[in-house]
Amino acid sequence: MTTTSRQNPSLAEMTDLMPLSATTNCADPQSAYSELRARWGQVAPVELEPGIPGWLVLGHPEICNVARNERLFSRDPHNWRMYYEGIVSPDSGLGPMMFPRDNAYFADGDKHRRLRAPIEDALEGMPEHQLAGMVRQTCTDLIGRFVDRGAGDLVADYAAVIPMLVVGRMFGFGMDQAEEFRQGLLALFGSGEDSQAGNRRVEEMLNEIIHARRAEPAADVTSAFLDSGNLRDDYEIEQSMVLMVSAGYETTMTWIAQTLRLMLTDDRFGGRLRGGRLGLDEALDEVLWRDPPMTNMPARYALADCDLAGRRIDRGDALILGFAAANADSRVHSGDPWLEVGNRSYLAYSTGPHTCPAQRTSRIITRIAVDTALHLLHDVVVAVPAEQITPIPSPWTRCPASLPVRFARSATVHN
Repeated sequence: MTTTSRQNPSLAEMTDLMPLSATTNCADPQSAYSELRARWGQVAPVELEPGIPGWLVLGHPEICNVARNERLFSRDPHNWRMYYEGIVSPDSGLGPMMFPRDNAYFADGDKHRRLRAPIEDALEGMPEHQLAGMVRQTCTDLIGRFVDRGAGDLVADYAAVIPMLVVGRMFGFGMDQAEEFRQGLLALFGSGEDSQAGNRRVEEMLNEIIHARRAEPAADVTSAFLDSGNLRDDYEIEQSMVLMVSAGYETTMTWIAQTLRLMLTDDRFGGRLRGGRLGLDEALDEVLWRDPPMTNMPARYALADCDLAGRRIDRGDALILGFAAANADSRVHSGDPWLEVGNRSYLAYSTGPHTCPAQRTSRIITRIAVDTALHLLHDVVVAVPAEQITPIPSPWTRCPASLPVRFARSATVHN
């Protein structure tokens, strides 16, 4: 990275920009990314919402440069020019994903490390066998609710419920609270008109759990956060819970749904090729390559004027990390799925100081969820053409809105 030459136009001077949501709410994201690359190169201006531009970083090495350099690219939205100048509306749908919060996601340096430590401790202290048993029982119970119908929706009935129940149990939520909390999270990640209202309800429900656990501690993550010396007040505890619950919910739901979709619609997984069948672990990795749980990750904010891949980046500009685009970068990905088996250099978990700390936990949950569904639902097939499987509207993720399936009816399920 070098000091910019000022020969390139600034972000504010760019016109006729593609909406960021056009890279997610479409049948073929890579076509949208290719169009952006052809016009702009590896760093493209996009419209985050009407009148609010940002940079979408498309290249694998460029994302690595940005994500690993917090001295130049901050995670703190207080450094976003359109935020501190009041250009983006306080009611913006971008707010829940891009406005400041007192948690590790939105912090740099020592503050980030302090706020991240309780999350890492909670994840590392979770016994793998206990987690696996809880996930397997949750999945079995869910399938038991619809297995006698011979049909179901593996998103609404399954993938959308599992992470909420599992992560909710970690924090102390009961079954009756899961659906209301899930609707709030869907609104939060949708970055639409109901995004702020969804965010408020999520925070209200977390505060209710905090007060309940302060009065009556339990063996859950909420009580562990209350006991943590790193989290200094209830707001930091609440916002750390927002981070852990929302990230764990949305990304795990998407990974489960996309892996089920792949295994049920792609002959490489459903059929036998080259004398063998690609298995579940290969499918999990392929989703992390081609449809990562976070398609576009917000955001980094430039702390100084600089140049990135020939583009002029001004102090205060927002940069979105295009993980799905970078994973298809020809400099790191061959495009031949057979040659990529075992290759885990994808950016699905990001890189640098903010690398996802829940890689082990999320893989345990997702792997068991997919394996349990394929094991317990006999003769399962997708009930609609693959092209009718469309994503939930969001500029950040591409979770299938539904995955209707048919299968052999059964009165019971067995582990």
